[in-house]
Amino acid sequence: MIDIVDEAPAHVGAREVLLDLSFGPDRFAKTSERLREGRLPAFAYSALDQAGALVGTVRLWNVADETGRNALLLGPLAVETSCRSQKVGERLMRHAINQAAMAGFGVVILVGDHAYYQRFGFNAGLIDNLMLPGPVERARFLALELKAGHLAGFAGCLLPTGATDLAQQVGMPLTLDVFETAA
Repeated sequence: MIDIVDEAPAHVGAREVLLDLSFGPDRFAKTSERLREGRLPAFAYSALDQAGALVGTVRLWNVADETGRNALLLGPLAVETSCRSQKVGERLMRHAINQAAMAGFGVVILVGDHAYYQRFGFNAGLIDNLMLPGPVERARFLALELKAGHLAGFAGCLLPTGATDLAQQVGMPLTLDVFETAA
């Protein structure tokens, strides 16, 4: 039995190991990472096995086009090799999409394999007027409209939005005096 739960701080170490195994050392060089670095995810979900071990992960990130129209960027999605036949990735995807829709978001965007993501309704060509802050294979730049017509008028380069992860800020000590002097 696999449970899909909100990601907890205790999952982060196992999540990083799973992502390293799934995507290798070059995962931080991907264009999508430019929209994630230094940010907190809007949504983060973990798949846990019966023993409570993390066997899958997916996150969604707040982004906006140059005019400030909001969207979510999905990724990365990763599943432990031994669990791939159990449809863990599919369950994580459906959960993430449902949560995004219930929260009122109009579109989810990702960079990925169309053959895999089309089963969830993702298509290429919906976001021809959008760019990422780096190179991307256009055939892998996919979108799913959660609200019909929501992508009309989206244009320009996607920008990161949402909460900043202070722990990832280079050289910033996490002490109370940092917040006092910044005020």
